Amino acid sequence: MSKTINYNQLDTYDYYLPQELIAQTPIEKRDESRLLVFDRKTKETYHRHFKDITEFLKAGDVLVVNNTRVLPARLTAHKDTGAVVEILLLKRKNMTDWEVLLKPAKRVKIGTILTINEELKCELLEILPDGNRIVRFIFDGVFEDILNRVGTMPLPHYIHEKLKDKERYQTVYNKVEGSAAAPTAGLHFTQELLQKIRNMGVEIVELTLDVGLGTFRPCKEKDIRNHDMHTEHFSISQEVADRINLAKRENRRVIAVGTTSVRTLESVAQEGMPLKAMDADTNIFIYPPYKFKVVDALITNFHLPKSTLIMLVCAFAGYDNTMQLYETAVENQYRFFSFGDSMFIM
Repeated sequence: MSKTINYNQLDTYDYYLPQELIAQTPIEKRDESRLLVFDRKTKETYHRHFKDITEFLKAGDVLVVNNTRVLPARLTAHKDTGAVVEILLLKRKNMTDWEVLLKPAKRVKIGTILTINEELKCELLEILPDGNRIVRFIFDGVFEDILNRVGTMPLPHYIHEKLKDKERYQTVYNKVEGSAAAPTAGLHFTQELLQKIRNMGVEIVELTLDVGLGTFRPCKEKDIRNHDMHTEHFSISQEVADRINLAKRENRRVIAVGTTSVRTLESVAQEGMPLKAMDADTNIFIYPPYKFKVVDALITNFHLPKSTLIMLVCAFAGYDNTMQLYETAVENQYRFFSFGDSMFIM
């Protein structure tokens, strides 16, 4: 007799991963990463390369991508004592004020001026209950231009290699600046592959979710229902909502590229179907059992053990299926996490 799985237990979402399978650098050509395909109906698994995804797409499908652009959000500053402080931009509040993480934070008092360079300084205004800070930037010129010159990409903690080309941590369809991390499932697309997909009769629509660093924050609650889910800002236009609504009415597949697209679509659906235009924050937490209202198929990378992202995938593909897929990926030496390989679950 098989034992009952407790979906609310954190340890349920653990799995074995050899360190050497954590990808440290992006593959040379984006769409030559590997692709593990799983058909939920037939339970069949296929091993392909990402450019072969066209084999599993069909005319009428709607591919939903997140067009956010990652900010070079990591800054190195100095106090007037010479002490070094790292600033990580999390969320823009207005034209000058940002919610940030400071490291080390304890010795930076309210009112302290931190100098990044001759163009850019900031003052600590407020300490938030969760330990994040609000700072006000002081600059002359265009903030984004200065940031692009002095900021570096905030790569995840498990990547130890230096990124040679900043654009490799951006999707080729990025447009709207605001993320502290990349929507990594989209990193596998090239412009040529997207054109090939369009030529097949697949619709590609865009929404925006600003990916926060909370996406990498491990869940520490033994009972995952007690986890305090991070909040992220999203927006979806009425035109995109209408195109997805039409696809749902006509029984055409809505394929989410990445967990960020899933979280956006399912957040909007919480307000009821059909989908409507929305510009809001979400802290939706998707774990088994969850009934998906919009998403019919999912393109996603391999996620950290015990993360809220693997919980979302378990809710979508089924827990047993997901754990079997991860085991298969390890056995077949797939590359994991942000610069790693991909899955298509249909």
